[in-house]
Amino acid sequence: MKAVLQRVLSAKVEVEGKVISSIDQGLLTLLGIERGDKQEDLEKLIQKIINLRIFEDEQGKMNLSLLDIKGQHLIVSQFTLLGDCSKGRRPHFMNAEQPERAKELYMWAIQESQKYVLTQGGQFAADMKVELVNDGPVTIML
Repeated sequence: MKAVLQRVLSAKVEVEGKVISSIDQGLLTLLGIERGDKQEDLEKLIQKIINLRIFEDEQGKMNLSLLDIKGQHLIVSQFTLLGDCSKGRRPHFMNAEQPERAKELYMWAIQESQKYVLTQGGQFAADMKVELVNDGPVTIML
């Protein structure tokens, strides 16, 4: 799996012109599920994400986690993170999980994150418009 984390002041997802989810300060996670990924893998990833110390403390040092700041989490499924561009000019997505299984794992990741922080998601397989105010900017790839 691949994840791109963006520290945000706010973020939202629109589908067909309607806001379907939005968060205030926290993290936007773009999540790509690969063939063979398991719930245990996602559990480790979610734990890493919510405990990653990338928010500033009183001294301005990145020393606080999403849990510490009581931040919010927006998880958006993005299979294009798994695009392989090593040959030719068009990416292939052969490493992406099958849609049914990917959706199941994606929904599970949202539920797992909800155990710890306020978490919302995008709409799986939809044409989404994602808007964010990147804080820093801070962007981390896992």
